Amino acid sequence: MKLVRYGAPGREKPGIIGDDGKIRDLSRIVKDINGEMLASGGLAKIRKANLKRMKPVSGKPRLGPCIGNVRNFIAIGLNYSDHAAEAGMPIPKEPIIFNKAPSCICGPNDDTITPRESSKLDWEVELGIVIGKRARYLTQDKAKDAIAGYFLGKGKSCETFGPVGPWFVTKDEIKDPQNLDMWLDVNGEKRQRGNTKTMIFGCEHLVWYCSQFFVMEPGDIIITGTPPGVGLGMKPTPVFLKAGDVVTLGIEKLGEQRQKVVAAK
Repeated sequence: MKLVRYGAPGREKPGIIGDDGKIRDLSRIVKDINGEMLASGGLAKIRKANLKRMKPVSGKPRLGPCIGNVRNFIAIGLNYSDHAAEAGMPIPKEPIIFNKAPSCICGPNDDTITPRESSKLDWEVELGIVIGKRARYLTQDKAKDAIAGYFLGKGKSCETFGPVGPWFVTKDEIKDPQNLDMWLDVNGEKRQRGNTKTMIFGCEHLVWYCSQFFVMEPGDIIITGTPPGVGLGMKPTPVFLKAGDVVTLGIEKLGEQRQKVVAAK
């Protein structure tokens, strides 16, 4: 299933993408696409719904973050071997974990606001993981059970630096999360090209590892690092984003994003 949240910021409704690529409203089935829905068996309720009897949502509504009310936004640094080589950094022996401020989360096509006084705004494309059940001191063979699905993500912690979506794709549709092509362009020019097979620590390992240090609840999300091609690594001179630039990015089976870079007001 490809689950979405659509509508104005703060007033998004739950939806699902049909075979025709159009949104069907799920408001009568679940209140939202979030941790509470996951914890209460909402995915099973959605699977039982007869989508053929639902009318497509009219127009082209804004897509919001595909997961609502995220409480714990976890990020993994330097997790691609080819990106580590690009950065001239040694391969980490353990995952590098840091938290992102949930206030950075925005829709997949919302503008990216340049932070005031920023001069080195970079780009990234990342695979995201949605936690589907409480994860505490997992054994490695149980890590996959804690994963509800995957999404396309990007960025760090400043305002608008956490576009999430367009879809939350349930794990049954992603047979091998460690073999997904990834790409990112700036103003139509090739920047990042990679594949999740070069991740140093795979998705299941990351979920298991994180659970050894803190409890993860349904609706928590993890972004898992970025492949080579970031602006800082460009030769001979690093290149960074500026107001007016347009970033487009995508991951196989997980959809695409588009952001225009704008100056902070």
